[in-house]
Amino acid sequence: MITVLLADDEHLIRGALASLLTLEDDITVVAQAGTGDEALAMAVAHRPDVAVLDLQMPGLDGIGVATRLRESVPGCASMIVTSHARAGALKRALSVGVRGFVPKTVSAHELAQIIRTVHTGGRYVDQELAADAIAAGESPLTPREAELLSYAEDGAPVADIATRASLSSGTVRNYLSSAAMKLGAENRHVAARIARERGWL
Repeated sequence: MITVLLADDEHLIRGALASLLTLEDDITVVAQAGTGDEALAMAVAHRPDVAVLDLQMPGLDGIGVATRLRESVPGCASMIVTSHARAGALKRALSVGVRGFVPKTVSAHELAQIIRTVHTGGRYVDQELAADAIAAGESPLTPREAELLSYAEDGAPVADIATRASLSSGTVRNYLSSAAMKLGAENRHVAARIARERGWL
């Protein structure tokens, strides 16, 4: 029997998925979660074979949960299910050991098959998402530019970002200006949005 953790902040989708998966003879859903932090706690408590994680959840996102699970529950294989995939997110997911990357348009039967594949050490990446990832190319941002843009996402003023990053305001402005120029954005807020959409943050 393959034990599964389902994590999705949309209760209706999570419940429907759990009901459909329990119809499979060899799969049982042992835990459900609505946030990334809850998913991590449930995984530690229940030690599932496979964690099916929504990409975007409150708190830790699916990739963040998968990253933590590598250390806290190493026997648990992770897969990401998403309705709004970004090519960069696929690359990030694969880099932290996620074994499946699937759109929410997949049927419950297909999802069950993918769970089995992931459980036996295989990998599954949706072909369309993989093609998008190849087309998107690598991020032009340096790690520091990406870090500062992520701080700027919620509209934080430069002084606050500087304090958080332990840099001077002038240095922060230079990094953010460079990032915005590379992305063809008129300001740091637009640059942060573009970088997030492309999965580079």
